[in-house]
Amino acid sequence: MLTNRPRGTSDILPADIHKWYYLEDTFRQVCHQYGYGEIRLPIFEHTELFVRGMGDTTDVVEKEMYTFNDRGGRSITLRPEGTAGAVRAYLENNLYAGPQPVKMYYLGPMFRYDRPQAGRYRQFHQVGIEAFGSHDPGLDAEIMALAMDYYTRLGLSGLCLQVNSVGCPQCRPVLRQRLQEFFAPHREELCPDCQSRYHRNPLRLLDCKNEKCQSLGQGAPSALDCLCPECAAHFAAVRHQLDLLGVSYQVNPRLVRGLDYYTHTAFEILVGGIGAQSAIGGGGRYNGLVEVCGGPPTPGIGFALGLERIILARESQGLPWPRARQMDVYVAVADAAAADRAVRLLTELRSAGLAAERDYLGRSLKAQMKQAGRLEAAFTVIAGSQELEQGRVAVKEMSTGEQHTVPLEQLVDFLQGRMR
Repeated sequence: MLTNRPRGTSDILPADIHKWYYLEDTFRQVCHQYGYGEIRLPIFEHTELFVRGMGDTTDVVEKEMYTFNDRGGRSITLRPEGTAGAVRAYLENNLYAGPQPVKMYYLGPMFRYDRPQAGRYRQFHQVGIEAFGSHDPGLDAEIMALAMDYYTRLGLSGLCLQVNSVGCPQCRPVLRQRLQEFFAPHREELCPDCQSRYHRNPLRLLDCKNEKCQSLGQGAPSALDCLCPECAAHFAAVRHQLDLLGVSYQVNPRLVRGLDYYTHTAFEILVGGIGAQSAIGGGGRYNGLVEVCGGPPTPGIGFALGLERIILARESQGLPWPRARQMDVYVAVADAAAADRAVRLLTELRSAGLAAERDYLGRSLKAQMKQAGRLEAAFTVIAGSQELEQGRVAVKEMSTGEQHTVPLEQLVDFLQGRMR
């Protein structure tokens, strides 16, 4: 074999692709019902977009981006997340000049250089939404309700929505100072990452997964302790809107998000049974991001949900997958003289909208029937030269074994009628 797939990537095989169709189609349906339109973004962007948008002190920018120079000498990065690209598209296409809010969703692969583990890959897949142009707390609540609605339609249970407010540029400096004062006596005991974060991004001290750091952080100030009146009122309104929508949630004062652009609302959705990485989605507000990227002051909010983790969660809960679409018709030939007519028959069936297949290995009729069973064909059309001369074929209904003789001119109508 020439090579193996790169570490942290996976092949999605034909036998499994129906799972992905199910997740993607359900997401499209939910987004449409909530008024979101699909956007398709480039898989790579100029590196500066992610550095400015996500912040150069974040783990993603410092350690995880796939960055390279193209043949023109430009620094290009495979997208590690979808929000920055959505902001760029919002500005570049002058969407801010149209009716607001602009509500869009996306699906596709993202790329981060990270240690592969269950539910975490270097090429992974997300669905996400972004909404621009409204500071209304009701939009925050609707976005969280949409995510929970999506999971509910997928049959998931045991979900926990955690919410917090991370403040704004006016009140966050107070939290930064209080965190630095709290951790100062223990700074040398922190893990290397947190020692680096102490000056550069102290909010991330609350988010460290190192057990020693978590222990040292017990009793640390939270964002809720430092909110300005405007942020406190916004968070209270978000909680009120969640109550109106009947969405259950927990307030987690230690919840912060890993990217610098978040303001006000932050949330994560957790589920058990998928290993150490229990978060299957999260998001929040980023009211300053559009301005950082060169646009007018514009509020924004969104989320991203990991499809690999959703698959893990569904399978850990023993949820069945919708049946993959089966082959409608398998055309089997009883003798070589019928082969040419069988090819034309296959074309006629496909033109009528039926999924149809035939043998390409010169199998015997018995072996062709076995292949039709392996493909889970609903019907097998058995074409013999003598029957074709008489203008008819045999049709076997594979689920019951019942066999019918059908005139050729009535074959499509017969099959479509039986399938209905």
